[in-house]
This record gives sequence, structure tokens and C-alpha cells, in this order.
Amino acid sequence: MSSQQDVPRLFHIPLKYISLVTLTFQNSALILIMHYSRVMPGYDSNSRYLASTAVLLNEIIKLCACSAVAVYDRGLQKAWKEVFSNDCWKLAIPACLYTVQNSLQYVAVSNLDAATFQVTYQLKIITTAAFSVTILHRSLSPMKWMSLVMLTLGIALVQLPHDVVSMVASSFNLSLRLPGGSDDDTPKQEHHGLKGEEEMNRTLGLVAVLIACILSGLAGVYFEKVLKGANASLWVRNVQLSFFSLFPAFFIGILWKDGAAIAEKGFFFGYNPVVWTAIGFQAGGGIVVALCVNFADNIAKNFATSISILISFIASVYFFDFVVTGNFVLGAMLVLIATYLYSKPDRRPSSGETQHKEEYRLVPLESTSSDDASSQSPRPPLDKYNDKQQ
Repeated sequence: MSSQQDVPRLFHIPLKYISLVTLTFQNSALILIMHYSRVMPGYDSNSRYLASTAVLLNEIIKLCACSAVAVYDRGLQKAWKEVFSNDCWKLAIPACLYTVQNSLQYVAVSNLDAATFQVTYQLKIITTAAFSVTILHRSLSPMKWMSLVMLTLGIALVQLPHDVVSMVASSFNLSLRLPGGSDDDTPKQEHHGLKGEEEMNRTLGLVAVLIACILSGLAGVYFEKVLKGANASLWVRNVQLSFFSLFPAFFIGILWKDGAAIAEKGFFFGYNPVVWTAIGFQAGGGIVVALCVNFADNIAKNFATSISILISFIASVYFFDFVVTGNFVLGAMLVLIATYLYSKPDRRPSSGETQHKEEYRLVPLESTSSDDASSQSPRPPLDKYNDKQQ
């Protein structure tokens, strides 16, 4: 009875379930809104807003919001000392990687439909595992290796052209035909895509996702290796990341990449309520997710990711005339199963094994205590820190 009373609640609802709904909504809504802002009718490549300005505004908004909370929580003088501590420069590297990753996400959602992007972006699990093995010298169980192979096959099926998959399937007397799919012979309504979707380049979108996933995995592993044992609050970490992100976002994105276009058209060229909504979701969504992760375990987080993939799939069919193919459905199912298998906890090692096995430990960003790292709760999954608090 007492354990039920100790469960954090909001309006008599356990925060674990609120976190699950929030994570699902944020994961699916952000990608859908970002994609629509890049392909919405009435805008083309010459009249659409510049993604570099959105990335910079995202960091400015998050910096202001997190700074206000950090000052309220820690006090101005103490927050200033924690943000600009002696080791704060270590955040510059992941901040730069995350900024480039955010920019590549705009490239990806501009050239891939929301459902395909959601599925393909799960490659970050593979890149994180690869960097964990090579940099942190961490070993993976056979189950995790099998799930990574399954994840790779699923993403490959989603990305391969349907004609190629159908040709291979036909050689084995298999059929991947779906009612209403791209190879269905039954009459169906004429496809009326959005104006921006006619300009989409799937190859460019795939390359952008691949690079973004590599940067995501590298930044997450660097974060765990370099900052293990460091005590800092969630808000201080976000202030540091946002502060150092301003430099690559401004000098690389604003001045170097789009300086001429901004000087000619203006900083807020092409902005509309949809664009501002996308920026708001990206700036505040990551903070909400970071807070929700405190109350939702890793299985719930991956369950929310799976549901968001299904929501993006249904929304893409309904709003963006996404053509359902057999290889996409099969690939998405493999990705969902692989994500579940990878998130399952491994068998607990015996006491003799734990004495000879050293593992890096990262103090959760949410921890504000001054206790030593060894007194913290077990190391949280790496994928909690894999994506910048966007």
C-alpha cells in the first residue's frame, strides 16, 4: 500500500503513464510537423524557410528556458559557477555534433516521408552500439547482436526500392503485394502529393539520416566516457549544451552556409505558424522527454518509440498520401521487434564475474546530489543521452 502511495502522480495519474503518453506524442508530432513545414503547399525550395535559422532559434529558446529554471533552482551565482565550471569546455564537442545532427534532421525530413524517417532513424541504436564496443570496450550479448542484425535488415527493407524487393521475392515465389499498395492492380484514387514532396530526394535524405545517426552515436558515447562521474543538474547540462551549440549554429549555419541568402531575404524569411510550431516542439520537446525519462523505464521509452513509428506511418498515409508497400511493412515490423529485443535486460552476471568486470558509469543528468558516482542508481541506458535534448 505504501509503495503505491510513493509512486509520483499528477492529478492522481502515475507519472509513468503520463511520461509514456508524452514521449509518444513528442516523438511522432515533432517529425510530422517538421516534415510538413518542409513540404507544405505554397512553398518551394526558393520560398521555404532556411533550416539554419530554425536550428539557431531552437538553441536560443532552449538556452533561455533552461537558464531561467537553472537560476531559479540553484541561484544566479551558483548556477553561473556550475555552467562555466572548469570542465564545461568538454560539452563543446557533443554540442557541435548535436548541432550538425539537428541540421541534418531538417535535410532528412525534407527528403523522406515521416514514416520512413522514423524507421530509418533507429539506426542510431546500431551506431551507439558500435561506438560503445570500440570506444568504451563494452561487450554485447548474443541477443543484442541478433537484434542489431535484425534492425539492419529491417531498415534495409524499408529503404530498398519496392521493385527490387518484389523481384527478389518473386524469385522465391513470394508476394509482397498489399491492397492499395504501389503494386496493387485494383483501382485507387490518383495520388496528389504535396508540392514539396515532388522535390524530395530519397538518396540525399538517406545519407543525411546515416550521418545524423553516426553523429548521434558518437556524441552519446563521448558524453558517457568523458563526463562519467560528473555531478550536474539537468538544467545546467542543457544550458551548457545550448550555449556551446550557438557557435556552430551561428558561424557554420548562419554565416558560412546561408549568409548570402539571409542577407538577401532576411532571417525570418518563409516563417509561418507551422514553422514556429516545429521550432517550439524541437526546443521544448527534448526537455519534456528528459524529464519524463526520470519516471519511465527503458522498456516504456522504447514502447513509446514503437507507438510513435506506427502513428507516423498512419499519419503519413492519411495526410501525405504515403504509398504502403509490403517491404515497408515487413521492414518496420523487424525494426519494432529488434528495438524491443535490444531493450531487454541481459542476464545478471554472477558475483564472481562482477568483481573482474569494470564498466563505465555515468551519473544521470537529473542528479543534483553531491554523492559519489558509486552511490548512484545503476547506470541508465546510453540511449537516454543519445539524442540531444532538442
